[in-house]
Amino acid sequence: MNIRLRLTFQFIALVTAIMILFSVGVYFFSKLYLEKRFYKRLQNSAVTTATLLFEIQAADTTVLKLVNISDKEILHDESVSVYSQTDNKFIFSTEKGNEKIHAQVLPRVISTQASSYLMVDDYQVFGMSIQYKGNNHWIIVSAVDEAGKEALSDLRKILMIMTLVAILLVGLSGWIFADKALAPMSAITRQVNSIFPKNIGKRVEHPDREDEIGLLVDTFNRLLDRVEQTLLTQKIFIANVSHELKNPLTKIYSQLEITLLQPRSVEVYQKLLSSLKDDTRTLTQLTNTLLDLANTVVDSKAIAKTSVRMDELLWDAKSQVQKWHEDYQINISFNDFPEEEDTLVINGNEAALKVVLMNLMDNACKFSENKTVKVDFSTNDYWIKLSFFNDGPAIPAKDLPNIFEPFYRSNATAQSVKGHGVGLTIVHRITQLHNGQIDVESSSEGTTFRVSFPSILMPVPLSDL
Repeated sequence: MNIRLRLTFQFIALVTAIMILFSVGVYFFSKLYLEKRFYKRLQNSAVTTATLLFEIQAADTTVLKLVNISDKEILHDESVSVYSQTDNKFIFSTEKGNEKIHAQVLPRVISTQASSYLMVDDYQVFGMSIQYKGNNHWIIVSAVDEAGKEALSDLRKILMIMTLVAILLVGLSGWIFADKALAPMSAITRQVNSIFPKNIGKRVEHPDREDEIGLLVDTFNRLLDRVEQTLLTQKIFIANVSHELKNPLTKIYSQLEITLLQPRSVEVYQKLLSSLKDDTRTLTQLTNTLLDLANTVVDSKAIAKTSVRMDELLWDAKSQVQKWHEDYQINISFNDFPEEEDTLVINGNEAALKVVLMNLMDNACKFSENKTVKVDFSTNDYWIKLSFFNDGPAIPAKDLPNIFEPFYRSNATAQSVKGHGVGLTIVHRITQLHNGQIDVESSSEGTTFRVSFPSILMPVPLSDL
């Protein structure tokens, strides 16, 4: 069931319930009014009878009928009886056949010691006490309110018909109202369906940005902004990967093709194999960095974390980097080394954190003139802080905001040092997954990367703030 139909049914159900409640209320209070009005007429008839009987002493059936005829509304099947409590008998009755009914209700009337209203089958009965010459008499008047019954019957029919008509009108108006209310949603659906990768820059339009639908449109547009940025990043990623893979593969193929044109000497083959080895290592490094980048695009909760001692991991990372690059010089200094071991421990993934340290060391040595990096290790207020300094060329200020973007390389260093522009992106992402912080500062004296991680002594993890 679609929203329009559901809203229509809900609207019908709500208004129907209100109409039924209203109709029941009208019927109930109309019935009370008619009963009260009819009992008032019975009371008037009882007073008239008492006046004729005791004051004028001319009460008989003929006189009473003349009095009733003078009334605009004649009481149907009216019967008046007068009971003398002293004589213990009915001393007057306009309808002898109804004396039995009056005799049945007489005990109930007498028990009230005042005027009372009763309902006996279809008859409405009024009884009242009157004192005459020291004797107590009871006047009982009964009649059937046919006019009231007809009025209530007509009222029921009118209310039922009006309720049915109201339900039909409400259903039609509810359908139109739901269509009008959901029209903006239909327009949004059409606009969203018209957005494809080729026109991802298009945004959803809505005239009123302050209402709930306007807020939904803003949410859609923000989502489209992220999708557009993701697609753009993906295009740049694919273009850069294709370029980075194309160069070594083309070089390898060209060398093999030229060499196979004719027999070569052993020295030529050795030189070719050495060149192929370098190109293959370049491809291997690129593949590994791409795999590392892919592994970092996950939720922090999906990474298996254990207690990692950062000072020991720093030494392991140094040994690994120097194993691959024997000419690199890595100088580590510990400032204010803490006595408590837990200050040196963080909750994280050891392999991922080792990639961060190795990339920062390798990056610093690679851009340093003497292949040297100075690493400072310190702890402060629940944080483990590391800085990596190299005396290489300064990074232009305009390039610093983009330095952690995938495949971004500064023009100042792109020509002098080989690289793929992925290492710092991996470092930045892993640092974020560990609730850490990283920043860079560069000047003519050199470049410093600073990275901080919360220790296990941190009272509240940053991800819970």
